Amino acid sequence: MLVERNEDNNMKRIPAVTTKLLPMMAVIAVVASLAIISGLAEARLNPPAPAKQTISGLEWMSGDWQTTRDRAQIEEHWTKPAAVTMIGMGRTIVGDRTAEFEYLRLEQRGDEIYYVANPGARCPGADFKLTRLSGQEAMFENPQHDFPKRIIYRKNGEGSLLATVDGGEGTKAKALLTRG
Repeated sequence: MLVERNEDNNMKRIPAVTTKLLPMMAVIAVVASLAIISGLAEARLNPPAPAKQTISGLEWMSGDWQTTRDRAQIEEHWTKPAAVTMIGMGRTIVGDRTAEFEYLRLEQRGDEIYYVANPGARCPGADFKLTRLSGQEAMFENPQHDFPKRIIYRKNGEGSLLATVDGGEGTKAKALLTRG
């Protein structure tokens, strides 16, 4: 028998229906607590998917970029985004000859963006998946490619574009473009 004290500090009997509900209410409280904890753990283990990246987020790369290094003049040209693509081309001129050239493409494929390089107009091109886009920095990676494995573009505060290629995390980067 359960009892409780009333306002006058007198003992009062708790109805039997209430005493039968107490164990069930305790079970409900435990189950609800476990559900909340489980939900928090699930949210921590499976965070919501990041917002879909679109080709328009790379518009800052559009324009004409060039630099001179040693005797070589390096240039790259990118169109503005349209119809889920950006088209680019790059060339290196040494003296009075074209030493290298490549056709470039950024393209949206569903929820992913790819950098496609066709050096010397070779087909098929090499695909590099956009793995990081933060402000005005983009990293494209293809770990199976011989070299480069990563292509990184960053637009600096003074308006210059720095493009680097490297052999992966921890390797020496080679700078391609330094001014607009």
